Amino acid sequence: MRRREFVGLIGGAAAWPFVGQAQQPERTRRIGVLMNLPAQATGSKERLDEFVNGLQELGWSEGRNFQIESRWGDGNLQALRKYASEFATLSLDVILAQTSPAVGALQETTRDVPIVFVQVTDPVGAGFVESLSRPGGVTTGFTNFEYGISGKWLELLRQLVPDLTRAAVIRDAGVSGIGQFGAVQSAAPSVGIEVIPVNVRDADGIERGLETVAERRGGGLIVTSSALAVLHRELIIRLAAKHQLAAVYTDRTYAIGGGLISYGPARIEQYRRAAGYVDRILKGEKPADMPVLAPTKYELVINLKTAKALGLTIPPSLLARADEVIE
Repeated sequence: MRRREFVGLIGGAAAWPFVGQAQQPERTRRIGVLMNLPAQATGSKERLDEFVNGLQELGWSEGRNFQIESRWGDGNLQALRKYASEFATLSLDVILAQTSPAVGALQETTRDVPIVFVQVTDPVGAGFVESLSRPGGVTTGFTNFEYGISGKWLELLRQLVPDLTRAAVIRDAGVSGIGQFGAVQSAAPSVGIEVIPVNVRDADGIERGLETVAERRGGGLIVTSSALAVLHRELIIRLAAKHQLAAVYTDRTYAIGGGLISYGPARIEQYRRAAGYVDRILKGEKPADMPVLAPTKYELVINLKTAKALGLTIPPSLLARADEVIE
């Protein structure tokens, strides 16, 4: 064999490993999504779509370098625990968890897989993170709101019903519900409204609590943020209409579903922001060093049809501030 041909053959052989390496497919990352609410619930699909779209805008391509393993708990704690145990066997790279029950279920079974949560009211009080600025461990994410917003709910009720004297506050009896009620209770003296807690354990408890408030005139209603309240959303809206209670809710899905007024975070925004945290974790950042963040945008939604049914006139100043008006 000629020397030139031999050298060319050796050179070509030396290049083979690099060609093979260049043609290797990109590793597919597996992302778990544990949603507490039913897949058919209002806004559920849109929130998951927002998360996926956020990842794609950051350069990820579903089916090429990431895939989603989604599970829906339907508000059932046993189902959430079952899916959390299943996730522990799937070799996931990171998990998106919606609401406190989902995070709690995951932390019972998952020790090493990073968790990014959304729609969690009090992650420190629930023991999910050590602090908001330095979460520690493998969990971080986004809170529902800052407790200071609780006073806004009372102010809105006062604007809707100037002679309001008391308000029922539907709350989850867990840690997050106690914190929200405490914040509302602290703000109550400044607006002269007595607040009455109504636990949201079951439908019968909600009915009895609202009947008690409705027995006397001058009552209103605040529905704080919790997965249990969302599951009983239609019942709560129906009872508020039955008892002619002016009601303020924390999520626009209530107003869309017939509730009077909602003021709370633009929740769908959290899913796009969560995509950013997942992206950073997949690129090597540690959740322990990524602070828990509060919402950056709140929205006011007013249902004029419901206001008319209740015989209420919405102040023009309030209508001017609304992000959305349902007629």
